[in-house]
Amino acid sequence: MRTCVTLLGAILLLPALAQAVCPDKIPGLQPWTPGFSEAHHVTIGYGRKVLLTSSATVHSIEILNGGKLVIADTNQPIVLRAKHILIGNKGELHIGSADCPYKGNLTITLYGRSDDSDEEHSYFGRKYIGVGTGGTLEIHGQKKLSWTFLNKTLHPGEGNENSYQFERSWGNRGIIVHVIEPKTGEVLHSDRFDTYRSKDESRRLAQYVEAVEDGQILAMVVNDEGSNNLEDTARKALVKLGSRHFHRLGFRHPWSFITVKGDASSAVEDHAVYQGTKASSEARSIRSFHSGYGEHFTITTLSQWVQEAEWSEWFDRDDERGSGDWEKLSDLHKAFPERLCSNPLDIEAETLDGIPANMTGEVFSKFDKKYGFVCLNKDQPEGICHNYRVRFLCGKLVRPQASISVDIISNCSILDLADEAQGWWPGDRLVVASTDYSMHQAEEFSVLPCPTCSSNQVKVEGKPAFLHIGELVDGVDMRAEVGLLSRNILIHGEMEPGCYGSESCKFFSFDTFGGHLKVEHGFKAVHIQGVELMHMGQQSMGHYPVHFHMNKDVDQRGGYDPPTYVKDLSIHHTFSRCVTIHGSNGLLVKDVVGYDALGHCFFTEDGPEERNTFEHCLGLLVKAGTLLPSDRDSKMCRDITDGAFPGYVAKPRQDCSATSTFWIANPNNNLIDCAAAGSETGFWFIFHRVPTGPSEGMYSPGRTEHTPMGRFINNRAHSNYRAGMMLDNGVKTTQANAKDKRPFLSLVGARYGPHQDSDPFKPRVPALIQHFVAYKNQDHGAWLRGGDVWLDDCQFADNGIGLTLASGGTFPDDDGSRQEVKNSLFVGESENRGMLMPDSRIWGPGGLDHGGRTLPRGVDFPIRGMQIYDGPINVQNCTFRKYVALDGRHTSAFGFRLNNSWQSCPNNNVTDITFDSVPITSRVFFGEPGPWFSKMQMDGDKTTIFHDVDGSVSEYPGAFLVKEDNWLLRHPDCIDVPDWRAAICSGRFAQIYVQARKPANLNMKMVKDEYPEEPLELVGALGKRNHYQQYQPVVTLAKSYTVHWDQAAPAELTIWLINFNRNDWISVGFCYPKGTNFTVISDIHNRLTKQTWKTGVFMRTTQREKMSHTHQARGYYYLDEDTGLLFLRVQAHNDKDDFAFCSEKGCERIKIEAKIPKGSGPSDCMEEAYPKYAEMPVVDVPMPKKLPRSRLPQASEHFLEVKLESYNTRFFHIKEDFAYAEVNGKKIYQSEDGVYLTVLDSQTGKVLDTKSFRNAVLMGIPAQIENYINSLKDESIVMITSKGKLVTRGPWTKILEKLGAEQNVKLKDKLAFVGFKGTFRPDWVRLSVDEERAKLHQVLPMPIVRVMKL
Repeated sequence: MRTCVTLLGAILLLPALAQAVCPDKIPGLQPWTPGFSEAHHVTIGYGRKVLLTSSATVHSIEILNGGKLVIADTNQPIVLRAKHILIGNKGELHIGSADCPYKGNLTITLYGRSDDSDEEHSYFGRKYIGVGTGGTLEIHGQKKLSWTFLNKTLHPGEGNENSYQFERSWGNRGIIVHVIEPKTGEVLHSDRFDTYRSKDESRRLAQYVEAVEDGQILAMVVNDEGSNNLEDTARKALVKLGSRHFHRLGFRHPWSFITVKGDASSAVEDHAVYQGTKASSEARSIRSFHSGYGEHFTITTLSQWVQEAEWSEWFDRDDERGSGDWEKLSDLHKAFPERLCSNPLDIEAETLDGIPANMTGEVFSKFDKKYGFVCLNKDQPEGICHNYRVRFLCGKLVRPQASISVDIISNCSILDLADEAQGWWPGDRLVVASTDYSMHQAEEFSVLPCPTCSSNQVKVEGKPAFLHIGELVDGVDMRAEVGLLSRNILIHGEMEPGCYGSESCKFFSFDTFGGHLKVEHGFKAVHIQGVELMHMGQQSMGHYPVHFHMNKDVDQRGGYDPPTYVKDLSIHHTFSRCVTIHGSNGLLVKDVVGYDALGHCFFTEDGPEERNTFEHCLGLLVKAGTLLPSDRDSKMCRDITDGAFPGYVAKPRQDCSATSTFWIANPNNNLIDCAAAGSETGFWFIFHRVPTGPSEGMYSPGRTEHTPMGRFINNRAHSNYRAGMMLDNGVKTTQANAKDKRPFLSLVGARYGPHQDSDPFKPRVPALIQHFVAYKNQDHGAWLRGGDVWLDDCQFADNGIGLTLASGGTFPDDDGSRQEVKNSLFVGESENRGMLMPDSRIWGPGGLDHGGRTLPRGVDFPIRGMQIYDGPINVQNCTFRKYVALDGRHTSAFGFRLNNSWQSCPNNNVTDITFDSVPITSRVFFGEPGPWFSKMQMDGDKTTIFHDVDGSVSEYPGAFLVKEDNWLLRHPDCIDVPDWRAAICSGRFAQIYVQARKPANLNMKMVKDEYPEEPLELVGALGKRNHYQQYQPVVTLAKSYTVHWDQAAPAELTIWLINFNRNDWISVGFCYPKGTNFTVISDIHNRLTKQTWKTGVFMRTTQREKMSHTHQARGYYYLDEDTGLLFLRVQAHNDKDDFAFCSEKGCERIKIEAKIPKGSGPSDCMEEAYPKYAEMPVVDVPMPKKLPRSRLPQASEHFLEVKLESYNTRFFHIKEDFAYAEVNGKKIYQSEDGVYLTVLDSQTGKVLDTKSFRNAVLMGIPAQIENYINSLKDESIVMITSKGKLVTRGPWTKILEKLGAEQNVKLKDKLAFVGFKGTFRPDWVRLSVDEERAKLHQVLPMPIVRVMKL
């Protein structure tokens, strides 16, 4: 039965074996040797099938009409040179097959210049391999590992260097022998022969050396004594090895010897005579051996008697009186016979106070170890010597020492890899990617033979110049990619020595006219595998190393079985891209390495390219090219203005500067296990609103902006400038014109909102980004703009900004969507410190230990982990590690977009956050005027907010964090966080968008009636030249506000209700000039359908209370002609989804049309409005309770809540003063007039002491309060309140300055102060003064830690 099964298996295998016949073994092939002639035009057609068996040079080869060219797989390398190879209809070119990979070495050289006189092909151009309609191209080289990771860090200058050290002294007497492998320097065996003790040991020595194989190295030394029982057999054996001194070896003679067994002439030897117990002697032999490929090792043998020495005590027998200071050795011997040696090795002298004699400037008669020291007074300029003392270096008894060392020195390195180095052979070229910010730290190496390497190791020639990480660092996989550049099949362009005849010569000194491989629509079959492509691509459109052009479906959908693929390619030193997919779908690009390329490397071109898969592809050192605006760097962008409208002035950051490793023009493509290791941007998803070029008309306008994303999983990006990943922008799909002067395909704005079937009216389909790793990107780890873009299990480390999730700046275009990041890790400054380079511009202190490291931008750039921009976003279950601010560098785990003019959504939710090695002061930073933050005067800078859902950031669950000076959102119980420039608040928040027309260049001032002294001034989100302006404040619901203008009020106002739920409302009074007439209506605008319908009319009322009776069809406005304020109740009447900005029906709006009297001045009603409409501040939503210590993480850091208040109350004519300090909810009341000090421990927050000082003390000499402050231990927190009428002047006020207050502060009756006694001034030191009420309510970080100054 078993036999039957075996036979059946064999029968079933027969067809497979038959199919595996190699292409060059198929019967009927005619041997072909065309010779060497550049004039030979070859046509293979009409059923002719030929086998190229040797190298050849021809003008060109065209294969068509049933013609077939097969390359023979021979032991001899084949080089085929041609200007082009065209595979036409029914033509075939075969080099190996999928089942029978090509094993020989084949080079296809494409030669020719761009200015050749030959007529170029209308479709393929020049210098190409072209696959035309009906053509077949099958290239299958050997299977090799395409790329992998370093598994051990490679340090700069580190080579394959090893040392062996053997050393012995007393107790190891005799002759010591080492046998060493001549190829590696490895010690194979060692032994010791005590030829002092026994003649048997002598005979054993002779037998031992005789047994050593010829060619092996012998290294020998004597330790202590080896001659006493040394017999002639041993002496003769050593003479045979080449020794000339061994036969004369005497008692305790040092002797060393190195030889190659079987080659007596190779011996090196040294011999010395024993000098007794008080003198050193040595015999040293050294010989170097070469092991190949620049490696060598040096053997050193040393046999010696070592005399060690020690200094005597200091002696001072004489002094300077008399003729001078005489410290003669003979006199000292007599005075101290037991304490000084008879033959010193050295002498030292110094004055009695320790100044060395040679530094006194005096002249010495004698200064000699054998005579002693003499200083004569007559020889000195001053007439007298110092009093000196002397000491002598005395030798100890000698001891034996023998050593044998092998120092292996090589110009090579061992790379430990994550995978087996399948197919990586000596001579292959590799590239190791940078793991720092600069992509230019990528390095090339050649593989060397390494018989001792494991399957996961390779030896390479040379030592690294840069650090290359080969491990996880702080939980982030920062291992350098190692890519294979060499293949046994090479297709390359033959290049000129320099650039010529091209506009690109303005930017490149080298020839950029390489070869290219292009596939035309309708090809029969194309499979390319195991090929090296070098010097391919041209700086002209359509000529790339691998180019699939307008092929439509190239998988089973298009009838291709097996599906088309390019796999296991090494594309390097190219002049235009790596792999280009143009108007083609379903292509598999797998295990491709693209290195040192110009322009986008893996490139999808026009927008209709879908279902293509990039799997396990690596791109690195991708540099700018000239072809498209997005390819160009800043210089190219300014210099190349072809296609621009006259008067165009380039803005490189906006129009160009987008060179990317993966340029994806349609989101419906798959990227799996890919790495982008150095370019302007790693992965860039870009959008063509309409398809461009030959693809024009292939989809409806805007389709790609709604197309669901393919698989994006396990990708990584590092060492990029602009970003590891970008999902944003489109390209300009119209030609330059007077309205938009930018060239065709310049970068423009776009908004991504994925939906089922690319239809915005169908359900949303989130774009999933899974396990993305981004590190060492100078600007962003990732910038992702869109609707539902969700990240899961991602890692961001050492980026200028880890992650920014952006919606629309104004509105999310896909309203109701949200962006989120979950289960992810953010690391600010990891243990990958990079390395200091001679020309490094960005190196400075950082990390937990403030050690030197490379930095992403400037040394003071505010590094941020999660950058909150507009929203809505959700950040959940994320860990932030090693974000540490310095004084002068505002590093923070959470930060905000700098210089932001756009909206900030109150539905930005943060929950379940873990901080690891992040000081509590560095968790959040809202910004302050200064470098990088500018003046903090843009609208978005002022309105920042996010929701700390569970208190994992602030320790106050459910709180909102707002900018500390935004009084539209604050209430009396908000708690300041000075280190964050923030306040912790509660409330219900929404937004209004105020759109102003006629004019649109106004500044708007919005005032909350509860805080009329704290207006919020907004300049608008749009440029002042726009036809309308938009102001986007966040507001507290159920509150009243007024709005004012710096010029006459606009004739048209539209108020959009944003993030209002049904029945949410605010009251707003808009300032207008007297005599203004109004029309006020409400409507709903559907931003998706662009439809608007009127819903109601506002009628004027003389009763302000009647505004609250507003309903959708009819509303009321109240005009206060005395103040000029037009009051409206802005209320939502429709339900909305959780994350939607607008209601289910559309955006509810109120529109005001006003006829403004001509010549009206600024519409600023502040003086008339207040105090008339001022209101008492009220807390509508109680503040959350602070999390107890038991529910906080185990880290010792936490916030200490403190509150100080000094105030008075009146009841008719009765006035009472109150003051208290509150620490974690416990109030300490001040009972006496004057000031009251509460002292806290800065490590625990514990109250250490309280002390009262009456006004009588403050008015006099303030010794009591000064002494008290001086008695406090350093780094104490001192809180001060006042009661009664405060003494506002006098010396006592200097105490406040000592505790951190500003100098010459003007005090008032009421004071509340949080100060610090110490050598630095923390950010949380605060002083509040007022005539009626002074109040501070803030948190202090515990323990207090000094922030290092930058």
